[in-house]
Amino acid sequence: MQEEQLEPRLVEQAKEGNQSAFIQLVERYKDKIYSLCLRMLRSAEDAEDAAQETFLRVYTNLHRFDPKHQFSTWIYRIASNLCIDRIRKKKPNHSLDEPIRGDEGGRDRLSQQAGDEPTPEESLIALETRKRVVDALEQLPAHYRAVIVLRYFHDLSLAEIGEILSLPVTTVKTRVHRGREALRRLLSPLE
Repeated sequence: MQEEQLEPRLVEQAKEGNQSAFIQLVERYKDKIYSLCLRMLRSAEDAEDAAQETFLRVYTNLHRFDPKHQFSTWIYRIASNLCIDRIRKKKPNHSLDEPIRGDEGGRDRLSQQAGDEPTPEESLIALETRKRVVDALEQLPAHYRAVIVLRYFHDLSLAEIGEILSLPVTTVKTRVHRGREALRRLLSPLE
């Protein structure tokens, strides 16, 4: 069976109560959803909770899924909305360079971020640049952070982001532009 036909079939089977089909959907999306949550929430614990809650909501609301739409868009929408809600409810209360409790290796939260983690060979300048960008991203309002993360960390198109966030493409384009400008302003004094 071809890949583009497999997912709709799994969704339909999961809607009919097939646990195995749902587990396969979770396996397909667990890393992507966790990564999205981690990038937005910047806490592994919060990201795990948000990812789990995403799959719980997918499971309980699967009957509402419209097969005319992409499943990936639907699950990303659920995850990003959960993250935005969590960001609005809770301000970050930890520093990225604060040592992680119980870690004897002296690692900090910044070194635990998903994505292109710094290697030992990378220079101090590269690490500082990453820290500045991450700190600046954290300062963005949730609606700008969401579009920036979806666009640049998950390589989604403006149309996909619009569908995920239930926004017109023009609004997404504006938010991406304003988010980039805000990041540029936050980073320019440091250059």
